[in-house]
Amino acid sequence: MATRTKAIITCAPTGAIHTPSMSPHLPVTADEIATAAIEAANAGAAILHLHARDPVDGRPSQDPDLFLPFLSKIKKATNAVINITTGGSPHMTVEERMRPATVFKPELASLNMGSMNFGLFPMLDRYKEFKHVWERENLENSRNLVFKNTFTDIENILRIGNANGTRFEFECYDISHLNNLAHFLERGLVKAPLFVQSVFGILGGIGGHPEDLMHMRRTADRLFGAQYRWSILGAGRNQIPLATIGAAMGANVRVGLEDSLWIGPGRLAVSSAQQVTRIRTVLEALNIEIATPDEAREILNLKGAAHVAF
Repeated sequence: MATRTKAIITCAPTGAIHTPSMSPHLPVTADEIATAAIEAANAGAAILHLHARDPVDGRPSQDPDLFLPFLSKIKKATNAVINITTGGSPHMTVEERMRPATVFKPELASLNMGSMNFGLFPMLDRYKEFKHVWERENLENSRNLVFKNTFTDIENILRIGNANGTRFEFECYDISHLNNLAHFLERGLVKAPLFVQSVFGILGGIGGHPEDLMHMRRTADRLFGAQYRWSILGAGRNQIPLATIGAAMGANVRVGLEDSLWIGPGRLAVSSAQQVTRIRTVLEALNIEIATPDEAREILNLKGAAHVAF
């Protein structure tokens, strides 16, 4: 891994894994998402990873019309790098998932580096009552769900992004995803510096043990050497512990209510900004400097906020 100068904090304020009934603090409307993102940026997040939801029932949506209101507000209020999901929801087609990034041409977009089982159904053991019918169905149906990103899918997403000057947060949920990324690097469809987001603790991907983190790190070092910038995403209770271990080893970090609803055992986070503040405290205790948005742009070789389509 290339020597890190400063740590980039990414924050994901909402997403497709958690449903509105799981936390009263999960942003749903455009105003709520904008407020959560702006607060996270003010707390120290250099990158904001963004999803949209239907404002009526909180269902994940890739409708560009639902993205535009909060994209505009966030861009006006902050200098943060805006990262638009191409993951959307595992229940969506690839074409659906690509719509916002295609329309808005962001500096950065996420890209899951392979197809995988995506098991959310264990959350049914914790949550018994739901406000909306779709929430229970969404979790139950994940018993038989494959998140689809074939080599053709990934190639198509890369070509669209490359044409728009969009770079990628490569979300790697398992070791095979690192090998897939190495394949595209060898073909020249991706270029260094690679922003590798290692994702731990999702059922269907690699686990959340520190040894899993070490295995991911060793493999990425072997495949990419100095050509990548590493970041840690721990799902649920893994969020802060794994980010701390990774940060001590030179990684960047990601937090936010998309990845975990918690700030401590049995304690819901009241905002993503609270999680940003927590991990910033950890980084500063380790004497690690926090990257500003413009420093993140330089580290990741991004095109700049003046060259997006929103």
